[in-house]
Amino acid sequence: MNSTIVIQNLKCGGCANTITTKISTLENVSNVIVDVTTSSVSFDTNSEEDIATVKNKLTAIGYPAEGENNNVISKAKSFVSCATGKMSN
Repeated sequence: MNSTIVIQNLKCGGCANTITTKISTLENVSNVIVDVTTSSVSFDTNSEEDIATVKNKLTAIGYPAEGENNNVISKAKSFVSCATGKMSN
């Protein structure tokens, strides 16, 4: 099934690169597409449990889903993830 999650703190291609890299490593998740203009992550997966795993991973790297807590720590993590993604390009 295809799922889309609208996320917070997505700013640029560096962020998108980090998100794509990290989410693509998750088991049962494929075809990860990050859209910077809509601040969304789309992917194929098999179950609701896998969607929860993706949301947890996004939060862990600083990109919580829209409506979830977006505290200073999340914003700092996204800044680091963004910089890492830019260096990986």
